[in-house]
This record gives sequence, C-alpha cells and structure tokens, in this order.
Amino acid sequence: MKFLDLTLPSPAENLASDEVLLEACEENGGQEILRFWEAHEPFIVVGYANKIATEVNVVACKERNIPIFRRCSGGGTVLQGAGCLNYALILQITENSPLTGISSANRFIMEKNRAAIESEVRGRRPEAGILVCGHTDLSLVTRHSSPITSKKFSGNSQRRKKNFLLFHGTFLLNLDVALMSELLRMPSKQPDYRQSRSHDEFLTNLNLPAAGIKNALKKNWSVTEELPDFPKAEIQKLAAKKYSTNEWNFKF
Repeated sequence: MKFLDLTLPSPAENLASDEVLLEACEENGGQEILRFWEAHEPFIVVGYANKIATEVNVVACKERNIPIFRRCSGGGTVLQGAGCLNYALILQITENSPLTGISSANRFIMEKNRAAIESEVRGRRPEAGILVCGHTDLSLVTRHSSPITSKKFSGNSQRRKKNFLLFHGTFLLNLDVALMSELLRMPSKQPDYRQSRSHDEFLTNLNLPAAGIKNALKKNWSVTEELPDFPKAEIQKLAAKKYSTNEWNFKF
C-alpha cells in the first residue's frame, strides 16, 4: 500500500480526489492507497443521498457564508474545518476476503482503524478506550466512569466498484463542535447508541496531533512508500464538472 498526504486548494478538489483515485485503481489495477488531507476553512459535506434541507441549517450556512458540498459515498452529514483529519483508503476487493461484502468490509476496516487509533490514544490518555459503534463510527469511552458513555469522534462511509472500494472518513481532533450544532440539524438517521444526544453531547475531539494519528494508521495498514504521483488534471476536471456545481451538490 502507498500513501498520499495531500491537501488540495479547494473542498471540491479534495472531495473529487477520492473518487478519481478510486476510478484510477478500478480502471488500471493500481496499488492500494491511504490518503490524508486536512480542511482549513469550514464547509459542510452531505452524504450522497442526504436531503440538504433535512440535514443542514441552510439559513445559518448562508449567514456565515459556509458552502455545502456532496460526496460520492453514503453516510451522514458532517462539518469540515480546522481540527479535522480526513483519510481515504482505496482497497482491492479480492476473492474470499472480508472486503467482498459491505458489512464484512465495514467490520474489517473499522477494527483495523480502531486498533490503530487506540494504540495512539493509550500513550497519552491511559484512561480512555476506543469502540466501534453503530456500523462505521469510532467512539471514545472513559474506563471506570459511571455510567459508561461513548462519544463519537469519527464517522466513515464506503463506495464500492467491482474490483476496488473507497472507504473514507474524518477524525475530530480539535474541531469547533459548537459550530456544528449551529450549522447542522439533528440527523434524520441516528444509531441507537446516540440516544438522541445533541451534537455537543454526542461528539468529542481526540485532542491529539494529526501526525501521530497518521503514523498509527500507516503502520497498521502496512504502508510501504509514498505514491509517486497523482492524477492532478483528472481531479481538477472532476472538481469543476461535478463537485463545484449546484446540480451535484444540491441534487437532493
């Protein structure tokens, strides 16, 4: 597996990059990839099938001049911004592997990510543990607390092709969660463990440096070397044609 640590200039390009890398591997049979990028300015990203009016406080976003984008994978709506670390895995679907099914792929990938993050958290917060909750959430729990409650710090989703899949998500490191409460409505679909908690009550930051999280994931996914180049022209083209348009972003 190769890695790419690259934040492109615009949200549209960063979102387009994941899709372009997936398509390139599908068409050309390329090596598996682990990519990292970090948002610098706030923007909203809805899941492919999300209805913006249901999930987003559109008026508040307009008042703050915060743009809304749509990604190519499912899952819920998120706020991106300073303090978010994003990653994307492009993985090959081989016969009889855990990646052949949606649910088994979720379990396999989430457990590897859980183990990687917990190895980093233990050295700095020995009282904390990491759980896989719902289908594709990672949450932080504090041992010996009563009652034990879990707070989400990572949401993830996947998109599948015939031979490769994209699995990507976000780690909350130091995000302004209060801003999320202002810009996002309560999600229309909630995992049971959320227990109808507000964004402020349900979400938490890891308060860890991005470098440590990146290294832990690279180690657990056996990353060998950096990706020598990336399809810059294709990314810019898709960003302009799709991810920068109202036809795509506001289709639902």
